Amino acid sequence: MTDLLMLNLYKLAYRKLMRPLLFRLDAQTAHERVIDLIGRLDSYPTLLRQLHTRLFPVIPTPIGPITLDSPIIIAAGLVKGHGFRQEALALEAVARGENIIPGWQSVPALCGPVEFGSFTRHPRIGNQGRVIWRDVHTRSTQNRIGLKNPGAIAAAEFLRSRPLPPQFGINIAVSPGLSDPAQEITEAVEAFEAFLQRGVRPTWFTLNLSCPNTEDDPGDHQTEGRTRDLCAKVIARLENTPLWVKIGPNLAESQYRTLMRVFHEVGVSAVIATNTLPMPTPEDSRVMAGVGGGNLAAHALRVTRFLTEEKRRHGYTIAIVGCGGVDHAPSFHTFRAYGAAAVQVWSLLVYEGLLGAALILAEIK
Repeated sequence: MTDLLMLNLYKLAYRKLMRPLLFRLDAQTAHERVIDLIGRLDSYPTLLRQLHTRLFPVIPTPIGPITLDSPIIIAAGLVKGHGFRQEALALEAVARGENIIPGWQSVPALCGPVEFGSFTRHPRIGNQGRVIWRDVHTRSTQNRIGLKNPGAIAAAEFLRSRPLPPQFGINIAVSPGLSDPAQEITEAVEAFEAFLQRGVRPTWFTLNLSCPNTEDDPGDHQTEGRTRDLCAKVIARLENTPLWVKIGPNLAESQYRTLMRVFHEVGVSAVIATNTLPMPTPEDSRVMAGVGGGNLAAHALRVTRFLTEEKRRHGYTIAIVGCGGVDHAPSFHTFRAYGAAAVQVWSLLVYEGLLGAALILAEIK
């Protein structure tokens, strides 16, 4: 069977059979089922390697000082692990051999380069109740998972003993709920160092400055002073690993202009445009959650174009990575036309399945 025939059969099967079955479930239940599936697939490395070799052509993609094998990256939020209330509990789970980060092996093989995380310095259990929704009409998703993750130290302990993919990123989020800027910087630096000290060296690190999915989204992280101090302190500890920064979709142009200048001055390698868009949840207009996919696309494209214009106007070398609503080859090409060196995807996997990136790559290679 040819690779193209295999992909076409997969596309037909997913759209006509698998997706209708999944969409009979509410979005949160379907997500939980998929996380369970990718965790089980982690146990089949030989099959995964064979599929990856067949379905993922190498498309050299320069992003600052690195060159990825693919211009499509799986955004943070899928491969980030279970939530825990205490670090000791997370470390005990690692010691027992539990797969606390489902998809660590299967998602890079089936989807291409992955940004693991977001991880915070300390573990988080995340928000409770219903936290994931989908809007099929606009091919959008929405979540308020709340940075659920095992914490940086447990995640690093888990990953240090596993054969990691040749290219991957690690996304670190600023700890929510902190009012002391010094403590904020200390915990962020500790989170990055947790991986480096254990020999887990990603192709790039990402600092998540904007997380709309927690109850205390710290909007002032994206101001000039806080951004400069935080990025500079982190870069000083990264041992030449490039730093990317993920920003929000709803800032004023003056804020984006300032952030680009700061990123240039402190040595940020790339900026991800953008994180999800805070909007009221379908069930309670008083509760906000981050929207991705189709309803984010116009915002992400606007920011990508504006950042590209700033980059060209001032001669910045910062790469732009688009993120928001890339779900087929035309939307991929639109982001590239607006100046994105690469794109990140997440909702694509909901509407086209785990081989969604492979479907786009087959059209653009």
